[in-house]
Amino acid sequence: MAKRYTWLSFLIILPAALILGCAELGKVDQGRVVEFDSAKGIVTLIQDKRAEPGNPDYNTLPPHVYRIPEDPYEMGPEPKAGRRMKLDTKAKVITIFDPKTQAFQEILYTLIDQREGVPMTSPLVARKEFPLIDKEKKTITIYSSRQRVLVTFTVPEEFMALPREAWEAGDEVRVYYKEEGKALRLMNITQTDIFKK
Repeated sequence: MAKRYTWLSFLIILPAALILGCAELGKVDQGRVVEFDSAKGIVTLIQDKRAEPGNPDYNTLPPHVYRIPEDPYEMGPEPKAGRRMKLDTKAKVITIFDPKTQAFQEILYTLIDQREGVPMTSPLVARKEFPLIDKEKKTITIYSSRQRVLVTFTVPEEFMALPREAWEAGDEVRVYYKEEGKALRLMNITQTDIFKK
């Protein structure tokens, strides 16, 4: 119960900090996790400069790095990292974050199949772990729950060697901090249902 109140107070303080910009209330950052080192307690994210529900814009560089809260009650579920920043089904382009160059890379893909309006409860995606990578057929299947789209495609040969996390979308987190690089609170927006009783 105490933990739930902590998250509720976090959500109440957050808008005030954003609107008033009070230094004593600290600052808020939000973005998609591209790296999480549980042993070192370090999370790296690409900032969502829009911070609009359902309409993110992950294109801010360099990545923001934070030490996770010292108090475990100030942090929700550990975030899953992934490098996929954007899936543009119209242009048939996937934008990923390259940790070696610390830059974004756009990959043009060839569409094999696309299903739109696919809910998370659909038999097409339920209880399946994406991305699905078929090295024999040289295809990759991605499901975006936000876009409700299931896409299967091929990419140029050199990109098939990329690790699985290159095609995954990391969890989105919200960070509250006063000191640069040191999170006082960290909320996993993707995995936390704040309205669940």
